[in-house]
Amino acid sequence: MKPLDPSATEVDANNTWRLATPGVEGWSRTARPDDPNKYFMVSSDGHLHEPADLWKERIEDRFRERLPGITLDLAGNASQKSEGFRPIKLRNIKFEGEDILRAVAGRTPEERLADHARDGVDAEILFPNKGLVMWATPDPEFSQAMCRVYNTWAWEVFGPYNDRLSPMACLATGDIPGAIAEVERVARLGFRGVCLPCKPIWGGHDHEHLNYNLPDFDLLWAAIQDADLPMTFHVSTGRDPRASRGNGGAIINYAVHSLAPTMEPVANLCASGVLARFPGLRFATIEAGIGWVPWALSAMDEAYKKHHMFVRPKLDMLPSEYFKQHGHASFQEDPAGLDLAVSHGLVDNFLWANDYPHHEGSWPHSAQAIERTMGHFEDDERAKILGLNAARLFKFDVPDHQRASS
Repeated sequence: MKPLDPSATEVDANNTWRLATPGVEGWSRTARPDDPNKYFMVSSDGHLHEPADLWKERIEDRFRERLPGITLDLAGNASQKSEGFRPIKLRNIKFEGEDILRAVAGRTPEERLADHARDGVDAEILFPNKGLVMWATPDPEFSQAMCRVYNTWAWEVFGPYNDRLSPMACLATGDIPGAIAEVERVARLGFRGVCLPCKPIWGGHDHEHLNYNLPDFDLLWAAIQDADLPMTFHVSTGRDPRASRGNGGAIINYAVHSLAPTMEPVANLCASGVLARFPGLRFATIEAGIGWVPWALSAMDEAYKKHHMFVRPKLDMLPSEYFKQHGHASFQEDPAGLDLAVSHGLVDNFLWANDYPHHEGSWPHSAQAIERTMGHFEDDERAKILGLNAARLFKFDVPDHQRASS
């Protein structure tokens, strides 16, 4: 498929709001791609286009019939098939104008680099697209097999571009021995980080399930710490994010069933003593926004202080302090969270992303989005959130002239 040219694609009526900007008066440097003094920008969340037959061609024979896919009923209606999702009927949605661009962009590394150059992005952290359903099974061994296939392919295609396009290696943490072996393998290959599901066992809440607060995971935490790889938790990777049906379902599923559960691994790590035992661990929630972070940290601290008689183990620091030392959270456009970044001491913990090429993101108008929401920051605060925090977490080299305002 021939890539579309963003500069020649019509910005239709549904997307004209993306062009709004208050301007950059008073900014010493900007996010505009033609600014010679542009910020160093890392998009901490982007998505690949895996080949449709990737897992079918590469996975072990015993798993092939169980792979996610498309089924047809007797009337020819198509539904998504996955062990962990309720059947979802597929609708033939017509994309128009700029939405077509976002639906087909990013097929090759070269195309991604060209599109990021137009958007001011210097480096990108990459996550699955079709592969987000690799965790949508209650069988962690099957999930691990899909993750291994994805990781091998991602490194084959993007390993040569790892200085600017860095995929996260995916782990099925319900299979702890398999996850440890995969951590060791991807570390040898050169991955910059790993992606864990928000819940290690797919599905609804069950107190019998393993979760990240339990000592069962200590060997895995030790392996990740020894490999010096940051952990990421992407939205929609713990349970079915399409739980609502009918009126308003697209909004309800996005806000409640996709974004909100990403708080769970944060609480598990910050409240349980994991980060005291493994002080080298670093983590980030991805694509869940940041407005909830100040509230979540305050809620955990309140629970620790007021429910002290119930809390085990006792911690050396408050849960919020563990987050500030070890945690990060990415966003696309989140004015509420950005308004609270300075007052809650979280400027060093927030990571910007354009979510290329997804519709939730800001590409190819990221500069305007940044100008709409980040005008109240000092220059060094903007620089951290737009790229320097991610560069520190994922170990990207930053040109000297982009480290500080000239």
